[in-house]
Amino acid sequence: MGVLKNSVLVFLVLIILPSCATVPFARVDGPLGSGDYAESAALIEKNKKKLYKNRDAILYYLDKGLVTHYAGQYQDSSNLLEEGERAIEAAFTKSVTAEIGSYIVNDTVKEYDGEDYEDIYLNVFNALNYYHRLDIEGAMVEIRRMNNKIQFLASKYGIITSNLQKKALEESTAIPPDPNGDAHFSDSALARYLGLLFYRGTGRFDDARIDRDQLKIAFANAPDIYTHPLPSSINDELEIPDGKARLNVLAFGGLSPAKEETTLRVSLSASNYVKIALPVLVERPSRIKRVELVIENGETFELELLEDLEKVARETFKEKEQVIYLKTILRATMKGLTSSALDAAASSDKVDGSTSLILSLLSIGNKIFSEASEQADLRISRYFPGKAYIGGINLDPGTYSFTVNYRDASGQALASFRQENIMVYKDRLNLLEAVCLK
Repeated sequence: MGVLKNSVLVFLVLIILPSCATVPFARVDGPLGSGDYAESAALIEKNKKKLYKNRDAILYYLDKGLVTHYAGQYQDSSNLLEEGERAIEAAFTKSVTAEIGSYIVNDTVKEYDGEDYEDIYLNVFNALNYYHRLDIEGAMVEIRRMNNKIQFLASKYGIITSNLQKKALEESTAIPPDPNGDAHFSDSALARYLGLLFYRGTGRFDDARIDRDQLKIAFANAPDIYTHPLPSSINDELEIPDGKARLNVLAFGGLSPAKEETTLRVSLSASNYVKIALPVLVERPSRIKRVELVIENGETFELELLEDLEKVARETFKEKEQVIYLKTILRATMKGLTSSALDAAASSDKVDGSTSLILSLLSIGNKIFSEASEQADLRISRYFPGKAYIGGINLDPGTYSFTVNYRDASGQALASFRQENIMVYKDRLNLLEAVCLK
């Protein structure tokens, strides 16, 4: 009776709650693609209630926080990203104790709690917000927060996963092994690069050297993520000739992954199976193949890929994916066992013909409902970039104009980021940031 009772509760919870329909963001994405980030930020705010449900507050904080950063509205961006960070932390704290009771509820009707890569990389953009507001100490705090989060990843979902596995045993539910395995992301080259620059910019060369070495170790320890060569400019960052100034360039390109639904069939018996629907991350291909910096005298050099945020997103998603997988199996199995119980009751010689027919119809209805109601949660932020490119060059101190060009495979310019009359100082950090989301 426990199985039947739980499954009836599943039916009632899912049937009375509204579906999570995707609202098109085309109006926001239009000016975003042309580089009018201020207009995109204004459109997000104007259409906030249409674009985000009450349970999507974190998505709003992340989306608008990033777009306002790209627009140069650094204080507004910090406010939004910090609100998002607090909301993600609160949602995770709640989930540690709530997951057991909530496995019967589809994730689409719950509060969005953020993906790990979103929680990690929001600190990168908030660090840049602080830098642009001339607060390098605040920027370094953000990088330390990011590093702490990465270290926490290895154990973050341990309690939830263990509790769900215990619940599965209590329900006598067999849990097939998750085919995606464990995550292996333990350090971020991008975080270490920014730490290197911030420490060097404040004269802390020993700390800068440590972050440079940790950056190299990050490449060595995660070859599945860092499949590209170590950028050649890394070795020059602490070797600035006397009398010279160092210009660093950080260029973001493309877009982070989206989510799609994949479905699997899990057999409960020879004649009974259940459908499970799981979210998977899918790449949003970028047209960007090269990024270059052009100085006003015509000198040009190519930026090099430092971090593929899309690969980090996939790797960090694996730990949370195990929790989603366990919850989905439990929920779908409860529905499937209800159909089995109804089928068994309908074929019993202890019920009359009319009761048997009713039970059979209920079983068919439950199977149809189980198929229709099992949906993956496809919510995810939209405006994190897909890749980070870097470069560095030594110049005489002075005033310069720069252009960052993003080019496609044929060499055609997709976007140009122009900075006029920028003062490049000796003995301080000169960091130029650019973005193109195509």
